[in-house]
Amino acid sequence: MKPNPNAVSSSIVTRNIADITGDNGNVYEAISVISKRANQLSVKLKEELNDKLAEFASTVDNLEEVFENREQIEVSKQYERMPKPTSLAIEEFLQGKIYYSTPEPEEVQIPRELF
Repeated sequence: MKPNPNAVSSSIVTRNIADITGDNGNVYEAISVISKRANQLSVKLKEELNDKLAEFASTVDNLEEVFENREQIEVSKQYERMPKPTSLAIEEFLQGKIYYSTPEPEEVQIPRELF
């Protein structure tokens, strides 16, 4: 199996805050966007893994179960080797693949009775 040049590294990487803050310079907004995307990716991966593992579910104990457990373990190991959702979300954000918008703050009208 050839390594994918577009794959995200699963190791720990030191990030430059200036790269993450992007155009708006707001690190908190950038981290919020990245964390929401990471949660979306995590849910998607969890559903995929559960669907694949559901194929191995059986109520009958037999000799084939040992073979199925090996396949089940291989599927689990495959998902463990995949890049973490946070790393994927950071790369997507840095590459500009995440679309987000910030709503304009509404002007708050203070009732005259409070003055």
